[in-house]
Amino acid sequence: MIEFALHPNVYATGKHRGLRSLLEEIWIRSHSAGDGSFFVLSGFANYNGGARFYKTFKEHTERGGRIFAVLGGSTAQRTTSRQVAQALLDCGATLFITNRKSLMHAKCYGASTRPGDSLVVTSGNFTGPGMAQNVEAALFLGPEITGNIGFSWQSLLDNLLRQNWLIHQPDVIDQAQPVWSLLYDETPGVAPIDPTDLATIVLLLGHADTARIMARPHTNASLGTQYFWLSKDCFDFFPPLTIRNQRGYKGTLSCLVTLNYVDLGEVDTNCRVTYEAENNLDFRVGTGLLRNTRVARPGDLACISRVSDDRYELRLVPSRSPHFQVLEPFATAFIGHKGKRFGFLGNDQFETLTGYQLDAT
Repeated sequence: MIEFALHPNVYATGKHRGLRSLLEEIWIRSHSAGDGSFFVLSGFANYNGGARFYKTFKEHTERGGRIFAVLGGSTAQRTTSRQVAQALLDCGATLFITNRKSLMHAKCYGASTRPGDSLVVTSGNFTGPGMAQNVEAALFLGPEITGNIGFSWQSLLDNLLRQNWLIHQPDVIDQAQPVWSLLYDETPGVAPIDPTDLATIVLLLGHADTARIMARPHTNASLGTQYFWLSKDCFDFFPPLTIRNQRGYKGTLSCLVTLNYVDLGEVDTNCRVTYEAENNLDFRVGTGLLRNTRVARPGDLACISRVSDDRYELRLVPSRSPHFQVLEPFATAFIGHKGKRFGFLGNDQFETLTGYQLDAT
């Protein structure tokens, strides 16, 4: 089996539309937990890059499987974060950090299992952007192809570790080891955000988003938690999803952000963003202050702008607004099968098209 994909949803020769889907095929859908070894080779890595896979990784090692991850290390270049290193170690992975003057640029993922070795060669790093909205190419080679060309994950790893590089193997127990100084801290406010991460998501609202907004107070329609449901591909739009939910049957990963409801003139400093990591895999952002306000209905737009690492602004754009005609064409990707759509544009472009002034302080 061989497939090529260019994401996000640009082009694919098979059923898998991008890197994340290919890795789900190798590590989840076509794999039995505990069978063989997983491999992650990436120059850059952050916590949200692995958010889809931590549960699978942990189940794999708990049943006797192994995980080997080789990641680049450089605080100056912000290559790999402490958070993703800790998460991989918590999953039972054997982790190697390369410390090189010239950064490691290779990105390869796969598994060595009873059927053989599977390999994905890609431009996508093990990061939120690499798994989501960056334009990344990925080539998947199944066991029959890797067997024909003589590829072996074990040989690749053995040869890599024999190189005359500074390669560290961090210990989850002792973060005083020098290797941890090569890893940057993703905690919001610790390091400046990359300007390319400041963007606006344009979301065409559906019934599930607005039912409680349109409901009358104290009615059955008003019950439940008010969320906006977002795409599965929002790993690069939010801070590290390091808050784990231990309650209930299905686990989630979350983070807390500040959300400015521009239309209401109110600010929620404890807004929860949740990734349904063990359920439908969607993102949702809590918008409780909109309940019963009747300020948005199905077919309107919600524009959520990221103005810093953990601060966001929410603007509602009614379908009758002139701004709707300008912004709606950016919602090009579908969420589900009921016509709900989303898309991104840069904050500068959003300001230019609408005349809105984002608070970048």
